[in-house]
Amino acid sequence: VLPFPSQVVYNRVGKCGSRTVVLLLRILSEKHGFNLVTSDIHNKTRLTKSEQMELIKNISTAEQPYLFTRHVHFLNFSRFGGDQPVYINIIRDPVNRFLSNYFFRRFGDWRGEQNHMIRTPSMRQEERYLDINVCILENYPECSNPRLFYIIPYFCGQHPRCREPGEWALERAKLNVNENFLLVGILEELEDVLLLLERFLPHYFKDVLSIYKNPEHRKLGNLTVTVKKTVPSPEAIQILYQRMRYEYEFYYYVKEQFHLLKRKFGLKSYIRKPRPRPEFFIPSPLETEEPIDDEEEDDEKWLEDIYKR
Repeated sequence: VLPFPSQVVYNRVGKCGSRTVVLLLRILSEKHGFNLVTSDIHNKTRLTKSEQMELIKNISTAEQPYLFTRHVHFLNFSRFGGDQPVYINIIRDPVNRFLSNYFFRRFGDWRGEQNHMIRTPSMRQEERYLDINVCILENYPECSNPRLFYIIPYFCGQHPRCREPGEWALERAKLNVNENFLLVGILEELEDVLLLLERFLPHYFKDVLSIYKNPEHRKLGNLTVTVKKTVPSPEAIQILYQRMRYEYEFYYYVKEQFHLLKRKFGLKSYIRKPRPRPEFFIPSPLETEEPIDDEEEDDEKWLEDIYKR
């Protein structure tokens, strides 16, 4: 009898800690004996209908229990007659994600001085060393929409409108988070994400937190940190916030849902004393302060209901 659930998809969002999580999954798959199905395709998130059918077929026929991971926008398995898997994902502050990607494409990380040249070999020198403020203030394509509309399509799906910044894609993404994702965590609270994954999916994630905290693993994780990052000017950041307002609405929605989930399991979301923030920063919603302790709902029954969606 296969563990329940036996089909998990981590359609990882770029530059949201996914390489750290995949490092952990490689260790966990050997430790727990599940089938880790990865993809070498990193730059094709949008698929034609036939490509969706082919990928879903390949995933669905993998040896179970499996965990499939790839940078790909949400796939609706049931649309093509397949069994809908359990989805998990992690996102982060949209501006921080964008900046990490901007400099990673140009300069890579600590794993090697030249790995960025392998990743973007055709990038011209003037583009590689383009000042981030110039890119934003002078409205270069890389620093303006639709390229800044990045996180939401991973949850909205493969419909063409999912790539158009607007309310339609935002609301569809929220709906999919509620109906198809067991957990969407935030990178800023990664240890709590791992803790909940260990609780929800023990066959896949048992002992993940102890592995993550192991000094040897932390040393490997540090190699994936993007190098040569600089902070844009306040004016440039203000423009980014304006361009990414839908991304932020989605991020704060996911963050709120994640904190509600933490409260259900007695995890606190501590409110740090806020630093002075310039006017251009979008105020975040009130974070949860105390765990809920007056609800007697059976945690296992609640998990079972999620798996049955």
